[in-house]
Amino acid sequence: MSEANTVRWGVIGLGFFGEVHADALADMPGIELAALCTRRPQRLAELADRHNVPGRYTDYHDLLADPAVDVVSITTHVDDHREIAVDALSSGKHVFLEKPMAPTVDDCDRIIEAAGQSRGLFMVGHICRFDPRVALAKRAIEEGRVGRIISMHARRNLPKAIGRQVLDKISALMGDGIHDADLMLWFSQAKPVSIYAQEVHPGQCKYPDGGWAMARLDNDAVAVIESVWHLPETTPYTIDAQMEVIGTEGALYINCGEAGLEVHDAEGIRLPDTMYWPRVFGEHFGVLRSELRYFANCISEGRRPDRITPEESRAAVELMVAATESSQTGTVVYL
Repeated sequence: MSEANTVRWGVIGLGFFGEVHADALADMPGIELAALCTRRPQRLAELADRHNVPGRYTDYHDLLADPAVDVVSITTHVDDHREIAVDALSSGKHVFLEKPMAPTVDDCDRIIEAAGQSRGLFMVGHICRFDPRVALAKRAIEEGRVGRIISMHARRNLPKAIGRQVLDKISALMGDGIHDADLMLWFSQAKPVSIYAQEVHPGQCKYPDGGWAMARLDNDAVAVIESVWHLPETTPYTIDAQMEVIGTEGALYINCGEAGLEVHDAEGIRLPDTMYWPRVFGEHFGVLRSELRYFANCISEGRRPDRITPEESRAAVELMVAATESSQTGTVVYL
């Protein structure tokens, strides 16, 4: 790292979320946005000029060879995750890989193997674990306040407009259902035994617009995941995300859809993001910033991230891959 423990960061992939990463990193103390990479020169110039980024690359291999970069965010299409992550880990960079870790369990295993052999630290970005509402729910569960978990149900639904932008790249279940798959496994500390899923495909994109998956866990709990990217254009929600956790002694209700602000104007009612990566007074703050800060601190202090492990991220992928198989075959899939 550079002097004064500044963490020098590069971002590979400058789609929507790559831009969010770059914007958040650019104004974080102790972090230097040192390099950006995309295959689109015009897009590269746009974001690099915005933040005066010196390292500008259209080939990620060149970025990985840059000694002025300590850590990379990989915010590319999920199908590219394995190759780029393995190369980045092999180069010795610290790697922050956006979820899902990879499209297949075999790809996850290959990444985990590379992480085990790398001198760099590795973490998959499961942002919901850094949401204070979720973290407080996890603490309540650990304190025994709900008893033994017997039932969990989560919904994470998005407007059609977002679906049209994303559904040629990933399904709703894999793209967003994986958040709740991870949280349910984290909350329960259980493993899935079986899963049955159904998907719907009313849109024109490559992947299904929505799906429901029901899993039986090895602690005998039932976990139901709902992810539908087909809310009407007029919906006020940026995201309608809620989770119910019922145990033998109590229950939890987490509402991440309504974040305390409604804007009523000529266009209707909107519920903007106030928690994950809002920009206020010219700076980004929120859950993404906390997640990136956590990984930067791990790098500065030389400690392995344990807020989420690669094996936990793999487990969430395994569950959603099984859900997809169940939906496609119409059968219960056993794990």
